[in-house]
Amino acid sequence: MMRSVLAIAAAAFLALPALGAELGDDGLHKPDWLRDTFKDLREDLAEANAEGKRLLITVEQRGCIYCTEMHEKVFPDPAVDALIREHYFVVQMNLFGDVEVTDFDGTVLREKDMAVRWGVMFTPTLIFLPEVIPDGKTAAESAVAMMPGAFGIGTTTALLTWVRDHVYENGEHFQKYLAEQSQLKN
Repeated sequence: MMRSVLAIAAAAFLALPALGAELGDDGLHKPDWLRDTFKDLREDLAEANAEGKRLLITVEQRGCIYCTEMHEKVFPDPAVDALIREHYFVVQMNLFGDVEVTDFDGTVLREKDMAVRWGVMFTPTLIFLPEVIPDGKTAAESAVAMMPGAFGIGTTTALLTWVRDHVYENGEHFQKYLAEQSQLKN
């Protein structure tokens, strides 16, 4: 009898959705590696550089099933989590938010207007920035990579590594890098 009760309890526990990062008042996931900043990207980049990390902007929205997928299944993966914590300074933006963001060229807009300016149409979108931004350039113009959408652990790990290791600087396209990484694992 006790064994069947334990089996039912275990099955019920396993049927629960995976626990991801808690939701904030804005309805967005709030993992503990996320940075709470004034969203002045010039200051965020300086702080990221001072820590020896890459600035990464994640654009999300309330109720985004793909954001939830990333926060529940991809970001908690030990390899992905370690890459983010050790190598990235992550700032979150709300696709429909009203918090002011200062772009690298000094333009100040609400999050939702900045997302339009940058051409962000899908959530989540990850925007990876270089360590140095040319004068007068926006985040979108300067990004070394923009990943719109939810991807699996392998693709996300490869992208975090590709940016961390500056592989883009030698002209290697990310898709080629990803294919090579997949071949190495087989």
